[in-house]
Amino acid sequence: PWRTIEGSEGSAYWPAGTAAFHVNADIADAVVRYVSATGDGQFARDTAVELLVETARLWRSLGHHDVHGAFHIDGVTGPDEYSAIADDNTYTNLMARSNLLAAADFVESHPEQAAALGVDDEESAAWRDAAEAVHVPYNEDLGVHEQHAGFTRYQHWDFAATRPDQYPLMLHFPYFDLYRKQVIKQADLVLAMYTCAGFFDEEHLARNFAYYEPLTVRDSSLSACCQAVIAARTGHLGLAYDYLVEAALMDLDDLENNTRDGLHIASLAGTWTALVAGFGGMRQNGDTLEFTPRLPQNLSRIAFNVQALGRCLRVEVHATAVTYTLLAGAELTISHYGEPLPLAPEESRSREVPDVKPRPTPDQPPHRRPNAHR
Repeated sequence: PWRTIEGSEGSAYWPAGTAAFHVNADIADAVVRYVSATGDGQFARDTAVELLVETARLWRSLGHHDVHGAFHIDGVTGPDEYSAIADDNTYTNLMARSNLLAAADFVESHPEQAAALGVDDEESAAWRDAAEAVHVPYNEDLGVHEQHAGFTRYQHWDFAATRPDQYPLMLHFPYFDLYRKQVIKQADLVLAMYTCAGFFDEEHLARNFAYYEPLTVRDSSLSACCQAVIAARTGHLGLAYDYLVEAALMDLDDLENNTRDGLHIASLAGTWTALVAGFGGMRQNGDTLEFTPRLPQNLSRIAFNVQALGRCLRVEVHATAVTYTLLAGAELTISHYGEPLPLAPEESRSREVPDVKPRPTPDQPPHRRPNAHR
């Protein structure tokens, strides 16, 4: 369980704790990203292989193939804790897919460790089969991916009848009502579009974000930074800036009136995520760093350094151009808006930042627009 002090379940309400299996794939994803960024072969051999093998076995045991061959993971709680015990949560399924494929890749690269763990070719092939067959629910009529199977047919939450003082909803309404309505505590499908960006094309990113934004009440501090990334990616730069401000000021301005209980560390770390992955547009695709930078009017410049595979890259973004400088290390090829960009040691190269495609600004639930008080 992820809600624990000494190992036993510590959740006050079990669907929000024991059923949140996606946390296993989150850790596996962190392991893969760490190895990709550092090239730490000893960690990959001594730690990553075992962790990925055992988490892959977990997903293979939790899921099942239906009569058509599709792989389903039923009865789990995704990141959104207002939707519990759901079938085929898209975030969980896509992260499990990545976990299964990574495990298969790592055992191929480390046959001795795989053999010690009892992994054979048949087992790793079963992981790949399950990963490629993972079911991702989709509403053809709306043209959007579902947060989980059947989510888009639920009744919408009655936001008009919800007063400002009734947030967070979990303190004023029964979970029974929350679980069967279209209302979202924190980024879930939107989080999947950040962590599994390669699965979604630009049009689906925009349509999905527009659909889920008016349903997301952000009763969790974990949400704003993820929404900032996708808001920036889909061209809603002012909205992304407002989410950045919310993440940064969660405790400095005590936005949720609960800083006395402890700092929201993930939200503070999320400020970096909103800046670098959002306005810097940085994504890691295997061993390649990809950038699609763009700034809101509120910011004239951002700059950050990134360590990757023994190199140190500096990125400086202005309104109309970005400069990439390889400060240290061997030659590195990055991607700027899909264009390969090789950098020699100590070389700086600048590229234009293309104009943002205009889209209608999505709505937020009443009383929940970010940064509304400033």
